Amino acid sequence: MAAFPDYLDVDYTDGEGETPEDYPSINHKIEKAIEVTKEGLEQYENPVVMWTGGKDSTLTLYFVKEVADRFDLEVPPVVFIDHYQHFDELIEFVEHWADEWDLEVIWARNTDIGDYVDENGLDPGDDIPIDALSEHNQHHVREILEYEEDSFPFLLDTYVGNHLLKTVALNDAIEEHDVDGIISGIRWDEQESRADETFFSPRHDPDIYPPHDRIQTILQFDEAAVWDAFWNFVVPDTVEGFPEEGYVPETDDDLPEGIEQDDIPVSPKYFAGFRSLGSEVSTDKAAQEPAWQQDLEGTTERAGRAQDKEDLMERLRDLGYM
Repeated sequence: MAAFPDYLDVDYTDGEGETPEDYPSINHKIEKAIEVTKEGLEQYENPVVMWTGGKDSTLTLYFVKEVADRFDLEVPPVVFIDHYQHFDELIEFVEHWADEWDLEVIWARNTDIGDYVDENGLDPGDDIPIDALSEHNQHHVREILEYEEDSFPFLLDTYVGNHLLKTVALNDAIEEHDVDGIISGIRWDEQESRADETFFSPRHDPDIYPPHDRIQTILQFDEAAVWDAFWNFVVPDTVEGFPEEGYVPETDDDLPEGIEQDDIPVSPKYFAGFRSLGSEVSTDKAAQEPAWQQDLEGTTERAGRAQDKEDLMERLRDLGYM
């Protein structure tokens, strides 16, 4: 079988065996992010940027915009997976900044499930009969997941719900838009299932997903470095009048004069104490302080999320999720 695709010349081993400690300073991490982003934008013909509205994907998008501007390249469309259980504030954040930054947004949705939920007035946790699904979704449930029950709960925090609402929605968007590369914001330190990822990661098995590559530009960042990059680079470069470096607000009342929270490309949920943004149903704030003011070293980033068990994440990753 011919290499996928034959016009690519990327090093799939780049980053192998590395950890964030191999990039000791914020400048080392940024230089690598720029290098990988540039190669991704130049090599792939139909790339997209995976954008959740969270800090990691927004940092990734920042690098894409900066590299595109610096090297006269196109900013690709962004893909937002709408699983129908987002915080309202997150949707508003994405819509606002997509308009502000003139982004083309591909809304990846499993509309078969979304329509059923709307038509039947379901709430998260309510059961959806398998035989009410499309043939496409039934195939995923029965043949790929080998799920044998008659129904599944409308929840992200289950194997079936997460796969149908996120992975199937993503893979359908990849196929529809003929995507050859997804620029994503996963990090080595997030989860054990992502610790062995490389900067260019092949997803070529057509029996699992439409063949494509993942371009993973911020693997080398940890949570603290992400916030360091935000307050020293992303926000000053984005928000007119924000101090150029070194100003880190302690709360939303501590912003520079004349600047409101809505002026800053940081989700309001982070200001409210959330460290990770999952679903409205299953994610709680980690503390009262804004995310970057919390004990990032001594506490778990995803402690507020109910779903992220390593075995589940590993299985979902094998099926095509991030």
